[in-house]
Amino acid sequence: MKRHAAWLASIVFAVAATVSSCSLESLSESSGVVNVVIGYQSKTINTVTAGTLLRAQGYLERRLAGITTRTGKKYAVRWQDYDTGAPITAQMLAEKIDIGSMGDYPMLINGSKTQANALARTEIVSITGYNPKGALNMVVVKPDSSATTLADLAGTKVSASVGSAGHGTLVRALDRAGITGVSVLNQQPQIGASALESGQVQGLSQFVAWPGLLVFQNKAKLLYDGAELNLPTLHGVVVRRSYAAAHPEVLAAFLQAQLDATDFLNDKPLEAARIVAQASGLPQEVVYLYNGPGGTSFDTTLKPSLVDALKSDVPYLKSIGDFADLDVAGFVQDEPLRTVFAARGRDYNAARAATANPSVLVGDPALASELWLDGSDGTQTIVNPTSLLHAIRDASAHGTKIRAAYVPDTELGTRWFADKAFWVQDGQTYYPFDTLAGARRYTSGHPGSTAMNYQQALGGSV
Repeated sequence: MKRHAAWLASIVFAVAATVSSCSLESLSESSGVVNVVIGYQSKTINTVTAGTLLRAQGYLERRLAGITTRTGKKYAVRWQDYDTGAPITAQMLAEKIDIGSMGDYPMLINGSKTQANALARTEIVSITGYNPKGALNMVVVKPDSSATTLADLAGTKVSASVGSAGHGTLVRALDRAGITGVSVLNQQPQIGASALESGQVQGLSQFVAWPGLLVFQNKAKLLYDGAELNLPTLHGVVVRRSYAAAHPEVLAAFLQAQLDATDFLNDKPLEAARIVAQASGLPQEVVYLYNGPGGTSFDTTLKPSLVDALKSDVPYLKSIGDFADLDVAGFVQDEPLRTVFAARGRDYNAARAATANPSVLVGDPALASELWLDGSDGTQTIVNPTSLLHAIRDASAHGTKIRAAYVPDTELGTRWFADKAFWVQDGQTYYPFDTLAGARRYTSGHPGSTAMNYQQALGGSV
């Protein structure tokens, strides 16, 4: 694989460029008003409880207003939207952003790059969303691509945002499979999407919601699901320690507001998807793919398994780039979140120990599917994918259009679009897979089973 000359150097360059072009003075606080600058990624669905949804619902502003009522101290919140985590890190190093949310690899880079500056030094204080297997990152190719496995990308160009979770997944997947000769083009997600469509690159590896969005728009098909790595991937919140020390009440308010947003999303995922879609410009069906039941686990607690995943990433990052030593145990600080949990009468240790997705469909999570009919204000839970095909046939026969349907991948459990899945018929049962490679793995181990596309499965499910 052609690697960038120390691929993390691009992150260093971005940081240096930002610092050189901005004043290093902190945002002035006039008339006793405390500035709160939040860096977020509106289109990164797994950070919405600390970004898009949080902002749209005004939870933080209301929490801070409560402090103003009690103490008289005033606050001014500023939201800054970015496509990836790298520019948020650059702005935090320049002391221009106080709190930010980003993926696992960017958080580690954030901690590594800011630790030498006492005013910029950060710590992880909460998780926004995670997937225990790594399904948040995926590799897609053009719909007419002949590639069926990751190995087919050998000798081609793949777009990724260097230093992002999507790039990290690609590199680890290629290394694990022993695939070489892949040239990575460092591009922002939207630029990479255009490059894929134009044929400039043959693949794109990104974090949510880009893979799902491009597949939904019929601009790509899924080639590789990061869940095959079976390594937790996560997004979380970092705060500048100096800011948190100076304004602990702001961090507490932020974490309280994040819990407000998390509870709302888990209790009302469809409504949350509508709000996020309106605020981000993403299709609601795509947003709901990730924040619907059985999708991303939205849980704020800093679970040992997630901290261990971060620790395991450190030597890997150091082996492929300029990554300074980082004490992950010291970088992760859950005491502020514990205090917030206690204030709400919640058991933090019990929540941290829980491993189940807080939002799931009724029934067997490995089979339960979801049908969203056009014009309906709600969705239907269907017991399994075979029954979902029957329900879609029945609805279509009565002239009802299908807005979206979601199924769990048979092999990996990843929530995916039913009409974009690859299907296998085995007897009278139909099994969905989010990649063709997954479907072929099943048929190779089950003689008599037959791989087919969605329309064929739909037509045969009498």
